[in-house]
Amino acid sequence: MYLSTIGGPKSVTGNGGPGRRRWAATSGNVLALGTVSLVTDVSAEMVAAVLPLYFVIGLQLSPAAYGLIDGIYTGATVLLRLVGGYIADRVQRLKAVAGWGYGLSATAKLGLLAAGSSVTAIGLAITVDRAGKGLRTAPRDALITLSTPPAELGRAFGVHRTMDSMGAFAGPLVALAVLAVAGQSFAPVFVTSFCIAAMGLVILMLFVHDQPREPRPHAQAVEPRALGKLLRTPGVRRLVPAACLLGLATIGDGFVYLLLQRREQLATGWFPLLAVGTSLVYLLLAAPLGALADRIGRLPVMLGGYAALAVVYLLLFGPLSGRLLIVLVLGLYGVFYAATDGVLMALAGPLLPEGLRTTGIALIQSGQALAYLGSSVLFGLAWEAWGPTVASRLAAIAVVVAMAATAVLLAATRTAPDNHTEKAA
Repeated sequence: MYLSTIGGPKSVTGNGGPGRRRWAATSGNVLALGTVSLVTDVSAEMVAAVLPLYFVIGLQLSPAAYGLIDGIYTGATVLLRLVGGYIADRVQRLKAVAGWGYGLSATAKLGLLAAGSSVTAIGLAITVDRAGKGLRTAPRDALITLSTPPAELGRAFGVHRTMDSMGAFAGPLVALAVLAVAGQSFAPVFVTSFCIAAMGLVILMLFVHDQPREPRPHAQAVEPRALGKLLRTPGVRRLVPAACLLGLATIGDGFVYLLLQRREQLATGWFPLLAVGTSLVYLLLAAPLGALADRIGRLPVMLGGYAALAVVYLLLFGPLSGRLLIVLVLGLYGVFYAATDGVLMALAGPLLPEGLRTTGIALIQSGQALAYLGSSVLFGLAWEAWGPTVASRLAAIAVVVAMAATAVLLAATRTAPDNHTEKAA
């Protein structure tokens, strides 16, 4: 279905219909990166789908302790997101930096195997895994922006996130299959996860290509002070605090699934399948919502996704129950991810100068990751202090406040999709 050529964006021309031209705009590099993300996400979600239950039920951690670990799971990426973005812009070898990140994450799966039941060792392995994710994410997203015309970024990120979510959908199912074959032993899950992650690294090396950029004199090489200059750019100065506010209002997936599992008294065997439901909706909607963002504006679509998130938090302890509650929560949670994950990066791409694009993306992602660390800890403490009902409703209020602040901060970036120009390049 995806008509493309390896190495660069395909021209949106020809005699095909609108649908054919739409997919022709997706470059082969984006599809190759999507394949890498798909395979890597199978590996990652095999592990992520069972860890919340393992920590809270298996190791009897408190909500506050789990919140700290869950925050570290994402917060560990903060420093290396910036390091990865800066190095990639400095050496202009995005693929190589991303490859190191994918390699770290693959190696961490063997660390989980060696950790046994030690919470400290498991935490260290998770930190290495997330550090790998932090190192690779900004170069990968920068490669997508460099492989795609600005007017098509929403669609390109939507296609990539669709492929990524295929892996997120399949990962828990693969984990359940391995557990069933292995007699509920976790060691085979970690070994299988490592093998799949290594496969993703091979695909990256063989099929993803660095995108050429305008050569620059040595005097114009990226220096550390360039970060301060980047922060003074009007669009970035607004986008970074907006991303941080949205991250601070977002609690971890594990909390959402744990609350839903407790509310509906679901058997522990069903827990990994909750993530599958969310991933299925994400899979179906990521590309259409990315294309919609290109047509009507990226900010409205992103804010609509956060509105869906606020409803999810309210539904967790609302009047509904049973299958209808489960379907609505997982469906709206999938809508949230489809409308926000790639759309935020598509919104950021045209605002960042090409020479600092990877650093800028890393800066935005790092701000969100650091804010997410704070939100996980705060939600865990609120759960312990006031109970899950009050904590969930406070989270919903925080999302609404963050949406209002983001709408004000990013109003200047809300231009018609066709008006996006190459000024950032």
